[in-house]
Amino acid sequence: MPVDDAAPPDPPRQPLHPDVLRLGLVSFLTDLSSEMIFSVFAVVFTTVAGASTALLGLIEGLADFSAASLNYLAGWLSDRSGRRKWLATAGYAFSTLAKLILLVSSSVAALALFRVIERLGKGFRGPPRDAWLSTIAASSTRGYAFGVHKALDKAGAVAGPLVAYGLLRVLGDSPGTYAILFLVAFVPAALGVLVLARLPDQPGPVRPHESLRQNWQQLSPGFKRFLLPSGLFALGYLSLGFVLLKAHAVGFSVSEVVLLYALFNTTCVVCAPVVGWLGDRVGRSRIVLSGYAVFAGINLPASLVAGLLWVVSPSLAFGLAAAMAVGAIVVFLAVKPA
Repeated sequence: MPVDDAAPPDPPRQPLHPDVLRLGLVSFLTDLSSEMIFSVFAVVFTTVAGASTALLGLIEGLADFSAASLNYLAGWLSDRSGRRKWLATAGYAFSTLAKLILLVSSSVAALALFRVIERLGKGFRGPPRDAWLSTIAASSTRGYAFGVHKALDKAGAVAGPLVAYGLLRVLGDSPGTYAILFLVAFVPAALGVLVLARLPDQPGPVRPHESLRQNWQQLSPGFKRFLLPSGLFALGYLSLGFVLLKAHAVGFSVSEVVLLYALFNTTCVVCAPVVGWLGDRVGRSRIVLSGYAVFAGINLPASLVAGLLWVVSPSLAFGLAAAMAVGAIVVFLAVKPA
């Protein structure tokens, strides 16, 4: 009887690696915590702490800059060391510890310091976590895996405002309620760090001799070309905090503002897996550009036109565009554009 020396067929790859769901749980818990706070942050910062809207814009800009400033460094460290788990864990832990500031003080300075430090942690954890996800997701379903992770992330962002809404409805709109809200928000963030610490690492190849400059030189021309439209998009990005403040200014109560924020995140949750699926089939660059177009189409009227329609519709449009642009960008870069 002839012996079949052909290699046995590869076992079918799981449609979704279980660690995608576990990392999604970490993001769910973290966003549950962070978005509880962010859903009321703009109102607390301006009406309770007494800061101006101009200062809010400055702090939001500094917060985003602080996150962006660590993205490249964290990605370089992840590639250099191959240690994705512990870099990601450090970023999550940093954001969690920042929330302790709110348990001590709710002054303008404390709120501003929290916002910047929390975003530093976010900037540090993102690249190693995304590299981790890219490693465990099959190339044919990578968009779907990132979409599911994004959906779990945003599901926490829906649950967070809903928990905040429940606290506001039960306890009322008062400084004491915000103090309780900040305390409750700390718990899921700490749980998320514990869950992540128990996950097995997925180390990447170690490149110990590459400097930041060498790393930059090795980036593909396609990636460098992508930085220009991506940077222009970030420059024109309208913080959702101003949409929430506008809602409060036209008569929304704080609890209604929180529900509006939940609407934004709900839209993103619903759209994220669909966008990931479409990106695998029609091309991620098209999805990213479509997301940019949605943002551009809604920003100007949302900024200039008053009324209920132009408070609610930007929340829906921003949720769709965030799933298309922000979510698809991560997967687009994961496949290394040429």
